[in-house]
Amino acid sequence: MENTVNFKREQPDLSVIIVSYNTADLIGNCLKSVLATSNITKEIFVVDNASSDESSDFIKDKFPSVHVIANAKNVGFAAANNQVLPQCKGKYIFFLNPDTEVVSDTFIEAISFMDANSQVGLAGTKIMNSDGTLQWSVSYKYPGQKYTTTELSNLPGNIACVLGASMIARSELIEKIGGFDEDFFLYGEDQDLCLKIRELGDEIGYIDTAVVVHLGGQSEKDSLSSEVWKKKIRAEYIFYRKHYLPKTITKISRAYILKTCWRILTLKLFSPFTRDKAKATDKLGKYQVIYHAARNPIHQNREGNK
Repeated sequence: MENTVNFKREQPDLSVIIVSYNTADLIGNCLKSVLATSNITKEIFVVDNASSDESSDFIKDKFPSVHVIANAKNVGFAAANNQVLPQCKGKYIFFLNPDTEVVSDTFIEAISFMDANSQVGLAGTKIMNSDGTLQWSVSYKYPGQKYTTTELSNLPGNIACVLGASMIARSELIEKIGGFDEDFFLYGEDQDLCLKIRELGDEIGYIDTAVVVHLGGQSEKDSLSSEVWKKKIRAEYIFYRKHYLPKTITKISRAYILKTCWRILTLKLFSPFTRDKAKATDKLGKYQVIYHAARNPIHQNREGNK
């Protein structure tokens, strides 16, 4: 008689998703810190967005337990996360940047917080800079919110959004929403996701007992400052068009134009007397990008983020 063995596969506590782009020099420490966490069950996914530094091979060789998805092209942060959501079996999903290191007990603290606060659909962790200082990671207002009227009324909780570098969410809620909006290529997708969660009736939380060290900006370290600002401002206008009334967007654009005109004028006037020419040039480029975006808001679309 043939023996029949039934294996019961338990749901892991956590599905960790890391989207990587040319971070082979950093992701090793990140994965070590993730794997070092004990007392919870977890699965780890890394989606590599067509890196040119052999990140995928490095991870497969050094971290065989990690599920690696190597994209043939850079599909963006939102789309890369969405790729693996159907494979995630965890009770919670933890979105993590590759230029981070998870402090011990962070996952445990995050799970405990979510278990104890059923009204919270997604929460961010405390994020520290490498020098031990606190990094901004919580916003109580959305971009341009002061110009809105009824668009953001009656939302639950007082936190608008948390930084997407380190956040935990309920799997069933992310599935219900459908993941990130892929119109956002890079930047803004965390704000959009948090707003959609609040619109469904859940709050956004903050877990100060869960700590992650974040270097920040590593995927854009080789990009010109003006190019980074183009991506950021385009993401803002995608957010505005999704969630704000046309008259609100007009108010925001007018405010941007007035502010940037003044900044550009003063920077040019005082440039002969400025000691740090590089910094002044960087600021000028930033305000010029914002000015042109505000003058032509209809052209700030997803394609410009690529």
